[in-house]
Amino acid sequence: MCGLTGFWTTDFDRSLREAIDTMTDTMVHRGPDDRGIWIDESRGIALGHRRLSIIDLSPQGAQPMMSASERWVIAYNGEIYNFAELRGQIEEIDETYPFRGDSDTEVLLAAIETFGLVEALQRSNGMFAFALWDRLERRLHLVRDRLGIKPLYVGRAGPSIVFGSELSALREFPHFEARVDRQALADLLRLNSIPAPRCIYQNVEKLPPGTITTYDAVDAEGRREAFWDCRSVARHGLDTPFEGSPEEAVDRLENKLTEAVRDRMVADVPLGAFLSGGVDSSTVVALMQAVSSQPVKTFSIGFHESQYNEATDALAVAEHLGTDHTERYLSVDDALEVIPKLPTLYDEPFADSSQIPTYLVSQLARRDVTVSLSGDGGDELFAGYNRHVWAPRIAQILQHIPAPVRRAIATGLTAPDPAHVDATYQRLEALLPSKIRVRLPAEKLQKLAGVLALEGPDEVYGHLRADWKSPVDVVIGMQRDEPLLYEPLAQSGVAEQMMFHDLVSYLPDDILTKVDRASMGVSLEARVPLLDHRVVEFAWRLPISLKLRDGQSKWALRQVLYRHVPRQLIERPKMGFGIPLDHWLRGPLRDWAESMLAPDRLRREGYFQVKPIRRVWNDHLEGLGNHQHQLWNVLAFQAWLDAKPSEIAR
Repeated sequence: MCGLTGFWTTDFDRSLREAIDTMTDTMVHRGPDDRGIWIDESRGIALGHRRLSIIDLSPQGAQPMMSASERWVIAYNGEIYNFAELRGQIEEIDETYPFRGDSDTEVLLAAIETFGLVEALQRSNGMFAFALWDRLERRLHLVRDRLGIKPLYVGRAGPSIVFGSELSALREFPHFEARVDRQALADLLRLNSIPAPRCIYQNVEKLPPGTITTYDAVDAEGRREAFWDCRSVARHGLDTPFEGSPEEAVDRLENKLTEAVRDRMVADVPLGAFLSGGVDSSTVVALMQAVSSQPVKTFSIGFHESQYNEATDALAVAEHLGTDHTERYLSVDDALEVIPKLPTLYDEPFADSSQIPTYLVSQLARRDVTVSLSGDGGDELFAGYNRHVWAPRIAQILQHIPAPVRRAIATGLTAPDPAHVDATYQRLEALLPSKIRVRLPAEKLQKLAGVLALEGPDEVYGHLRADWKSPVDVVIGMQRDEPLLYEPLAQSGVAEQMMFHDLVSYLPDDILTKVDRASMGVSLEARVPLLDHRVVEFAWRLPISLKLRDGQSKWALRQVLYRHVPRQLIERPKMGFGIPLDHWLRGPLRDWAESMLAPDRLRREGYFQVKPIRRVWNDHLEGLGNHQHQLWNVLAFQAWLDAKPSEIAR
């Protein structure tokens, strides 16, 4: 895993030679093992690379790397897991191909020379983002992997195209102007992350997953071509469903998952896995242990607050599987220590509060390993979020109950004091069947009330995703709100529709961004076997009845897991990887938050309306509602602004 950056300009001078050095070294955390610079002043192109050595630790794996023919130069971030297979295919065509080392980077370049760029990508199984310079055609190709596991930004700065794994590199380019995009800020308030292709800065975008963006000249618009399309995959899966028995489906799924896990266990450095004790991470660890001759190293984070703590669940799974397990219980002081690092760590404002435990579990793992497998992707592929379970039922309710009646019910549901709801539920929980138990019941009740007045599944999804329902009323200087709208997946059910939106937006923009920045912040490579594209393609062929069954999510994935771990260790209410942020904001984080949300400060900076933010903050402090997500979105931007005051053009 690595970091890359570079630029293409019509005006190359000495300052730009110095700039590529500075840009490259902003990402030393992404690649502490080596650095490389490649420049062609006559063409105005420069590439920079920081290396975290995983495969072929020798200098033969150093980057930027030139192909054997010297036509192509690449700066690459990622891993091609089937590089050995690809190398064999190349040597079948040309048994004298002059391989110099054993790195997957060199194999990728050879595949591009042998098959062409598009076919090489389609043959590759991995996670990657890279810049590829064609010395013959004088073209720049920027590429991002199928699911958006690895990041890549590109922007305009004066007479130049500038790009990189992180915005920190782009900001070091002499002509770069860091001016906040107010619509992106509104997106942050709504979604707690900024969705691609938008970026917090004007004139910069995140490249979409599964695409190649080609520039024929510095002043030309980029031509975009998809080498893999999630919509086409989902549509094909729904049109050609798996027709075998449920048992055959589970067998096939286990085979594909095992292959994906085994591929991601290839490394020339120590390797382990994150283990939360939930279905996804437990499945990954179970399959790792099944194919490993040694105990797998596993890592978990715990909380002393029981409603957020999964460490005991993880420990039970680890003990059953016989892993070499390490856990760490977090305190408020641990969170306080991390919070000042977040603006630099995430580089762009990012407000999923599980970024804190994700960083801390990455830090814990990095003490012993350089690569860690993660269970991300299972919820999006196998209907794992609560909204996937409840939305189809809510959609039926919306069809049969008149809107005035629904609004009256919603009003009744929001009337009780949230603290009283939670306390009452705790007294009654032991009497409830396990299938209908929930965590944070007051918050769930508020969400249910919010959707009852809506019309149709798309509105329900948008409402459930949104923290600030109308950010245009909060962000100063916006004439109208223009949220990104994703085209519906035609002829699909409510659950499939939501799963698709999650796969193309929530997953890359939030979940994968969180994991990439947290892990790379401590120079740890995180690999996600559930997002092997072969698993994704097969998952979309599974009928919804094999994902949602008897009111339970992820049925097929659970059946794979139950072949390795007893059901009773897994069957419990779903818990996100959260922190007790609502309590911390009323307690140890209160003074810090108050300083960030001070009326004078908000007026001086000119980004937020004072009244709505102060109203939400005061309601939260008084216990009139749990507004942790709304507040954290604002606080994340404020902290980011504090960390970069000299760089932001007002």
